[in-house]
Amino acid sequence: MTLVHIDFASAEADALARHTGRVVAFADESLDPWARRIDRLTRGALKRAMDSEAWSDLKPGEGLELAFPAGMAARAVHLIRLPRNAKPADLRKAGATIGRALDTAGALVAAASVRKIEHLAEGIALRAYAFARKAEAPKALGDVTLACKAAEAARTAAAPLLARADAVHFSRDLVNEPANILTTVEFAKRLEAMRDLGLEVEVLDEADLHKLGMQALLAVGQGSESPSQVVVMQWKGGGDAAPLALVGKGVVFDTGGISIKPAAGMEDMTMDMGGAGVVAGVMRALAARKAKANVVGLVGLVENMPDGRAQRPGDVVTSMKGDTIEVINTDAEGRLVLADVMWYAQDRFKPAAMVDLATLTGAVIIGLGHEKAGVFGNDDGLCADFLKAAEDTGEGAWRLPLDPAYDAQLKSRIADMKNVGGRPAGSITAAQFLQRFVKPDVPWIHLDIAGVTLIDKETAFAPKGATGWGVRALDTLVRTRFGG
Repeated sequence: MTLVHIDFASAEADALARHTGRVVAFADESLDPWARRIDRLTRGALKRAMDSEAWSDLKPGEGLELAFPAGMAARAVHLIRLPRNAKPADLRKAGATIGRALDTAGALVAAASVRKIEHLAEGIALRAYAFARKAEAPKALGDVTLACKAAEAARTAAAPLLARADAVHFSRDLVNEPANILTTVEFAKRLEAMRDLGLEVEVLDEADLHKLGMQALLAVGQGSESPSQVVVMQWKGGGDAAPLALVGKGVVFDTGGISIKPAAGMEDMTMDMGGAGVVAGVMRALAARKAKANVVGLVGLVENMPDGRAQRPGDVVTSMKGDTIEVINTDAEGRLVLADVMWYAQDRFKPAAMVDLATLTGAVIIGLGHEKAGVFGNDDGLCADFLKAAEDTGEGAWRLPLDPAYDAQLKSRIADMKNVGGRPAGSITAAQFLQRFVKPDVPWIHLDIAGVTLIDKETAFAPKGATGWGVRALDTLVRTRFGG
């Protein structure tokens, strides 16, 4: 999806009457100066709307629509409730309200009284998104003009946020793609294309992975016709500082393997590469805004299919680290992929910290629903910084415990560990498994994003489908903790 075009222009009162698309105005307990002009044009329609019960029920960022207003050429006037000193969260929500209502005619937003307008623009861009593979492609949304004071300064302030919104769309596109199109090979090609942004991109093929000893990862994909690959993306904007490593699970389709999943709902397993999609989105955002930080993104791209070559329950595989793993359930494959890629990331790049992301467990959905991702970590400061970044960007996250007591569930009779620990505390035992592949003194966070990656209803900033959760929070974490 191409980002909706948003322009910033000096406010002109005459344009309000002439605009033929949607005109947006703001009010709270009273109309702002530009809304008052629209009220005069419409002979008091906005004040009447504000006297209604519907207006009194609105929360900040929500709005009322007046269709085909008298005295104006506009298709509609959208009156949005917004406090005079609105917080960024309210501004983003107001922007999302505008973005949700956009059509081919575009919008003129009377925003001369809005402060920190860049957050309003971000909300518009995030919500103005659609994905479909149909014979007739969706028509492009019309341009949005933000009529404001100090247009050039507003454009400059909004640029990095709009670049990040574009990266969110990129992540959503990857997650929404069907698996017959987004194969492991096609996924790698799309990441290679980001060299044009200044990223260094390297693709490790199966021969490379065999040489490195990534037998846990390779075992997951050995039943698929799509070759397993690891893609390494580097952004070097921070001088000689050790990088932050971002590691993403990229299972482009997950049947469960020999431990096959039920047929109902299996079509959603196109989203099992969501962790890799977020890592790719973050790297795109960093490159687009020329971040002053060193970050390396690594994604393990595999497909988990059942055939005569697929791994079986009871198999024992050897990880790159050297630990052996008894595969009890072939549907617990993501942790096998992450184990090898995490070890490789630490072995090669000696990172200052590491964050992995994966649609890892159904158990995290039982615990946290679709509102928050599960956060696990071995460093309180890093966890606190991430949770603050998630809160600031409105991306729900909640920290869950790690404890050696759970390790007993992973004991194997014949190997160093099992790949599952049973139903109790399923998300925690998965995180305990991954922690075994974190080197001493490496600050680490594991994000279980199974519940927030693909949602069957619209959210505040995304339509039904892929959300791009995590791109904005991790970009913020890079800004606040890793140099910019």
